[in-house]
Amino acid sequence: MTGSHPAVRVLACGDSALLCEVADLDAVLALAAAVRAAAFPAVLDVVPAARTVLLLTAPGTDLGTLRRAVLALPVDPSAAAPDGETVEIPVVYDGPDLDEVGRLTGLGAEGVVEAHTATPWRVGFGGFAPGFAYLAGGDGRLHVPRRDEPRTTVPAGSVGLAGEFSGIYPRASPGGWQLIGSTTVQLWDAHRTPAALLRPGAEVRFVRTSEPQRAPQGGRNSSTAPKC
Repeated sequence: MTGSHPAVRVLACGDSALLCEVADLDAVLALAAAVRAAAFPAVLDVVPAARTVLLLTAPGTDLGTLRRAVLALPVDPSAAAPDGETVEIPVVYDGPDLDEVGRLTGLGAEGVVEAHTATPWRVGFGGFAPGFAYLAGGDGRLHVPRRDEPRTTVPAGSVGLAGEFSGIYPRASPGGWQLIGSTTVQLWDAHRTPAALLRPGAEVRFVRTSEPQRAPQGGRNSSTAPKC
């Protein structure tokens, strides 16, 4: 890409998809938003990841033509706004690693809570388990390593930190993230459309609460329009 465009490499992925490789997560979110806004008829789905955007296409699509169209899109990561709704997640900050995160960051437990709730996060991409979202863009002071020894079981609803990301475990599973709190919001519901509460590009705001509670309508705040 030229001008304000991030560097991107677009490769054919089989005969019905393109894989766009970019430099960082900001470029991923900006490119994914630009492709959705362009509404290419041939693009059936846009799948962001940490450094790539996969474009799944209809059978018979001319991938060369689509590639040129993607490369011509105006994309500026520095100007990209959240691409979707705002979701508020009520959290009880009672995690077993809260004090340790406070020590690692130098913020103390209360400072960690303030930092986690004061800055909005953005859904970068999904993975690991249905409904799990990697949340980026929070307070940079909260960057902490994963635990040296992962837990064999992490309860559903656990809110954690690892590297630059925050995340919420949608179901009980093994995990190595630093756990700072818990929520009762349902992140994945196969009977809901869409099933995932947190979708790439959406903004997430964590709200401190003293008692476990389920946010209205699964935690959604409809102040902005949902995206697909």
